[in-house]
Amino acid sequence: MDLYIPDLLKNLLPKELLSECHTRPFNRGDHLFHQGKKPDYMYFIVSGEVILTRANKHGEPITLQRCKGGFVSEASLLTDVYHCDAIATHSGLAITLPIQSLRKALMDSNFSLKWVQLLSKEIMRLRTQSERLGMKDIKSKLIHLIETDGKAGTLNLQSDLKSMASEIGVTHEALYRAISTLEKKGLLVRHPDSLELLRK
Repeated sequence: MDLYIPDLLKNLLPKELLSECHTRPFNRGDHLFHQGKKPDYMYFIVSGEVILTRANKHGEPITLQRCKGGFVSEASLLTDVYHCDAIATHSGLAITLPIQSLRKALMDSNFSLKWVQLLSKEIMRLRTQSERLGMKDIKSKLIHLIETDGKAGTLNLQSDLKSMASEIGVTHEALYRAISTLEKKGLLVRHPDSLELLRK
């Protein structure tokens, strides 16, 4: 094995599957995979940022998922083709897992249970994200993001505010205004690498 293995993967994957994993560095703009191509690998994002995207019927790109850490392409585990494109928005590192080997490993009941638990956590995360996207007020979306994705009222910024704006479904100009308003009201402090909610 030629790579750094995150603890999550060490605790999740069988040793045989771990031995088939490899690192894949990527740069901004790189494709990890293309829509319509046969799935050969599943990817675990260690660092950087990758979005899953595909075009709507008018040819405009739609972001389906934004991943700064964890698995992407889980939906392709049992399909004949990737259902979207995976494009890096920030340079980083991924771990590749051969899909055929992953399918075989899931025949083991202990591993399959761990995999189901992992997917259950991802479903909960997506429900939280969906709840946030359904909010109409930008300040409410921002506070919700800090409270759910941060710790003790502080959200560490792993990417720029433009990426955050896209993640919560607003323009970056609107996000800047919301942050400024909350700062003026004494409800938020913007640090160089984090946003901190203040409670009065």
